[in-house]
Amino acid sequence: MLKIYRLNSSTCREKLFEKIGSTEAGAKILKDKANLNLIYIKDIKAPAANILKQDALSIGADLAVSRDTVTCRDEFSDAVLILNDAQLKILSKKELAQPFGLKKLATELKEFLVEKNHKVRVMGILNANEDSFFSGSRFNGKEALLHVKKMIEEGASIIDLGGVSSRPGSEGVSEEEELSRIKPIIDMIYEAKLYKKVDFSIDSYSPLCVKYALEHGFSIVNDITALQSDEVAKLVASFNATVVLMHKSGTTKDMQKNPEYKNIILEVDEFFQERIKRAKSFGIKNIVLDVGIGFGKSLEHNLLLIKHHAHFLHLGYELLIGASRKSMIDMISKSNVEDRLSGTLTLHLKAVEEGTSIVRVHDVKEHVQAFRVQNALQKVVV
Repeated sequence: MLKIYRLNSSTCREKLFEKIGSTEAGAKILKDKANLNLIYIKDIKAPAANILKQDALSIGADLAVSRDTVTCRDEFSDAVLILNDAQLKILSKKELAQPFGLKKLATELKEFLVEKNHKVRVMGILNANEDSFFSGSRFNGKEALLHVKKMIEEGASIIDLGGVSSRPGSEGVSEEEELSRIKPIIDMIYEAKLYKKVDFSIDSYSPLCVKYALEHGFSIVNDITALQSDEVAKLVASFNATVVLMHKSGTTKDMQKNPEYKNIILEVDEFFQERIKRAKSFGIKNIVLDVGIGFGKSLEHNLLLIKHHAHFLHLGYELLIGASRKSMIDMISKSNVEDRLSGTLTLHLKAVEEGTSIVRVHDVKEHVQAFRVQNALQKVVV
């Protein structure tokens, strides 16, 4: 007797088609048809929207437009393109021959045909200061080394060491003071050769600190200024290190005072494109992008960036998320910093679902477990 049941939309397509006996070639075609995309198009010309809608309909896709688009009453409007990966490939070629800016649109549409990287790496946080917002991440001396070893045992792939707090309202310190905080910990890590077990990241934009860390086994520079310093950029390039480019609006002292954007997704995207270009100009090859949760963003901005994190995959680089125990959780559900683990996991699991592959956390063990469970859910088919 014929029976049917509905599958979750995130089911692994490859395994699903393999299970029913599809050929490898057939599975590849079917996979492209099984992934639905919603692409927001801002300020499209009315004639272009009408052409695009007809072209979309001709291949079984569609374009949601304003009721006044057909009459061209308004010169520009927004639209939403609704199509699967197979249709996206066809449409991006089709529009290359069309006028009214559709050729440029076609080029940009191609960038969204990217695979999500499901290999997730946990970056454990280690702070060598007294004013970071979560006291549970602050360690000094031998305790710091023990905590590093503990995070490695719990499954961290990266350890991120910082000597200066970047929380809203925090004050900076001199390069010399910052180095005096992190140097003993770097020396212990280097002496114990822990950099051979996992990757180490220096959370700094100080050339003095970055240089010392890279000379002692560190391979990642987590720069909240996104290479504002030429010296830091040159150091990253000379050591062939990886740089994390983070978006931030304003300074740590004022960034949370009524942050405003016309469109947070597009403005962060434009920022990344400019900083990627800058990084490449110095010869930097290894780049990771961080949207900067809590750095000059309102609650809504933060939520939008996490919910639509997959957008930034079109830039072609790994994505990092860092929402661990941040105040945005308190804005949703009143809680002090010690009670925000469950909210943190919810945000980070969503980001990973959207394609994030590096997650910066205070709680390594809990995140490693959560991601393993999430991965098991993704692998199971029917």
